[in-house]
Amino acid sequence: MKILLVEDDPAQLEPLHAALLQAGHIVDGIEDGEIAQWLLSQKDYDLLILDWMLPKVSGLSLCRQYRRLGKTAPVLMLTAKDTTPDKVTGLDAGADDYLVKPTDIVELLARVRALGRRSPLWQGDILRMEDLQLHLNSLTVEREQTTVQLSAREFQLLEYLLRHPHQVLTRDQIEQALWEWGTEPESNAVTTLVRRLRQRLQLLGAADWIETVYGMGYRINSSASKK
Repeated sequence: MKILLVEDDPAQLEPLHAALLQAGHIVDGIEDGEIAQWLLSQKDYDLLILDWMLPKVSGLSLCRQYRRLGKTAPVLMLTAKDTTPDKVTGLDAGADDYLVKPTDIVELLARVRALGRRSPLWQGDILRMEDLQLHLNSLTVEREQTTVQLSAREFQLLEYLLRHPHQVLTRDQIEQALWEWGTEPESNAVTTLVRRLRQRLQLLGAADWIETVYGMGYRINSSASKK
């Protein structure tokens, strides 16, 4: 999933950001409410994780503004406010779930998985193309009873391709989808990543499923669809 994580305390932002990345998510980690406000006007996310108390623009305000725009992605609020009236305020603002600080990372990841099932893109814990299966919770890909572990970035690319089957995706589209806000991938980053993923898929006899469309980009097609 593509997640916006907004937390003004670096000591809390960094471990949460790292854990979400390790779980295979694409995460824009932001400390400032105003920057988050701008990002929400520019990008689409599958999930928002918002700290209630933020400088300049609070997480509560961000949630309300987001809902006024008609956006429906789930929102998880992080806060030290743990009274019932506080929880009601957050839920009435449009939040879907509520996690009290200090945040337990294992519980956070479980809440993220649960909220991800509410996304319009949700297709189950496994994405499939023919007999190829991508397991979203374990970052593994399986075919013909052989399983291969993927790195987080390899997993993100394969997930992106499988969510857009048979569609040509340009390098710019892949960069925008996979790299976090504020990071600048090297000029050959996509080419290198595609090569690494093909090497993984070679172990499953599916390296040629990722096609290079010269001058345009890449697409995924099963062997059966090429016949």
